[in-house]
Amino acid sequence: MLTARSDRVKSVDLHPTEPWMLASLYNGSVCVWNHETQTLVKTFEVCDLPVRASKFVARKNWVITGADDMQIRVFNYNTLERVHMFEAHSDYIRCIAVHPTQPYILTSSGKLIWDYQNTNHGSNKLLSRTQASFLLVDGSKKNNKTCVQTLEGHAQNVSCVSFHPELPIIITGSEDGTVRIWHSSTYRLESTLNYGMERVWCVCGLRGSNNVALGYDEGSIIIKVGREEPAMSMDTNGKIIWAKHSEIQQANLNAMGDAEIKDGERLPLAVKDMGSCEIYPQTIQHNPNGRFVVVCGDGEYIIYTAMALRNKSFGSAQEFAWAHDSSEYAIRESNSIVKIFKNFKEKKSFKPDFGAEGIYGGFLLGVRSVNGLAFYDWENTDMIRRIEIQPKHIFWSDSGELVCIATEESFFILRYMSEKVAASQENNEGVTEDGIEDAFEVQGEIQEIVKTGLWVGDCFIYTSSVNRLNYYVGGEIVTIAHLDRTMYLLGYIPKDDRLYLGDKELNIVSYSLLVSVLEYQTAVMRRDFGMADKVLPTIPKEQRTRVAHFLEKQGFKQQALAVSTDPEHRFELALQLGELKIAYQLAVEAESEQKWKQLAELAISKCQFGLAQECLHHAQDYGGLLLLATASGNATMVGKLAEGAEKDGKNNVAFMTYFLQGK
Repeated sequence: MLTARSDRVKSVDLHPTEPWMLASLYNGSVCVWNHETQTLVKTFEVCDLPVRASKFVARKNWVITGADDMQIRVFNYNTLERVHMFEAHSDYIRCIAVHPTQPYILTSSGKLIWDYQNTNHGSNKLLSRTQASFLLVDGSKKNNKTCVQTLEGHAQNVSCVSFHPELPIIITGSEDGTVRIWHSSTYRLESTLNYGMERVWCVCGLRGSNNVALGYDEGSIIIKVGREEPAMSMDTNGKIIWAKHSEIQQANLNAMGDAEIKDGERLPLAVKDMGSCEIYPQTIQHNPNGRFVVVCGDGEYIIYTAMALRNKSFGSAQEFAWAHDSSEYAIRESNSIVKIFKNFKEKKSFKPDFGAEGIYGGFLLGVRSVNGLAFYDWENTDMIRRIEIQPKHIFWSDSGELVCIATEESFFILRYMSEKVAASQENNEGVTEDGIEDAFEVQGEIQEIVKTGLWVGDCFIYTSSVNRLNYYVGGEIVTIAHLDRTMYLLGYIPKDDRLYLGDKELNIVSYSLLVSVLEYQTAVMRRDFGMADKVLPTIPKEQRTRVAHFLEKQGFKQQALAVSTDPEHRFELALQLGELKIAYQLAVEAESEQKWKQLAELAISKCQFGLAQECLHHAQDYGGLLLLATASGNATMVGKLAEGAEKDGKNNVAFMTYFLQGK
């Protein structure tokens, strides 16, 4: 996320609201980097000796530094002015901690606490001096100082250790150049990171953020840990469940009553605590009918009843996926074994041919391997089709007829040909080693990165990597909103005509999206114009032209002409369809020379010379009238044209008409 080369870094800190990392250096300076723009934005020349500690005090717009000259210095990071300086210790200052609410800082060389508000003639008040000690104790037996766990793995001195303020991880750095991430409950080594920047000296996490800053001999780095996406899910009735750390909470959209909802504004939801989860939730997902919810994390899954959060089933799994059938689900037990459960009992265990690096739920069971994606039948685990693609997400429509496969670069819309699959399974025709050849038809590929998505009818709604809320239907992309931050789709409630999304701070927002428009477009895609005609009266007048443009793009121009309410659009369609009467009426209403000229061209092409003459008169197109009169050999028309052209000062046309008449 950020790699900043510099002299040796002795401490790092992250600003709570700005995208800034603070790095104090062995060469005596302190730098502020913007990790979004990857630029150095501020530098403080503190002293000529190492600065071993520095911290942001955001509420004061300060940076506090502690150096080997035993001085604490305070700078305003907006003006770069030094606002305080005092001698704090008789030895190197190695650490500074800022009280979250009180005006105190804790410094260590020995250990002193200073009150930064209580200044008397520039001198800060010393609150206490204490002896330093370090304990790692068992929280359940606080008095006996039992060693809980020894984390072994680093090859050289451990230089820094940090409990992440929110995630269940311990981050350690060492002079061996590696950063190791350990699970804080199981103490399992989760990851080892080596960025080749020599010895690690410091680490800093931030509450409410997945960013972790690391300081090395050769500079500093910001990495992201954990999942950015919040663990939250909504059922089809508007009940939302989410995890706040290990606590499960619920909110109900229906409890808002008739409160006015504005697009993009945070919803005032009442939150109900449902209890604590035995595992740290990384994902939460309702089953299709909303009766159960699965919580996954730490290599475990627990299925709860959605209403009361009663434990229904649990087990070990690297991944979990619900089937289209609410009573069925699959787990990925390892990189080679997938198990399918029905009514919470194991139904089948199988080994996919090329292994299992990921699984995806829905109408078919998707299994990702190094060779691509394979779809299996839930009932008997027959392979339906293997596709050479590396999916990131797979989204099935409720009907099971359409599926979106999203990759790192784009997304594909495929139609599942269930009848052809059934025929091939019966007569064994069109089956290769990659499955049934005609199982899918590609409907389109779109060069956009899908972050989250869902289907409403045949319309695929998604959030993109550039924070747009769009939907795709029939090859057309419609933008619903431009989002000001990363949001995650929760669901669509048809009776509200609204989409609901959440962010990583667990704020819920919504956007209007008319179900009548989606139903109409779905009916058109299915060529069900009877249903489309029934839905049309429910679409507001101001939305009809948008629907008409959609019809036009699908090739249904006659229907588009009937639906559109925009005179400009209707005139263009009437011309394309050769509808002279409708075009004439629209031209009369518009009183536009350009429209009369366009209609004249159409009338001539259809040999409607009387209409063409009228249109050219309305357009005052004397050149066009001359061409029409001479081409049709109409001497009377030529005579009238000569008089009219002379009267209107069109001398070129007047000359030509008189010349043709021998006058």
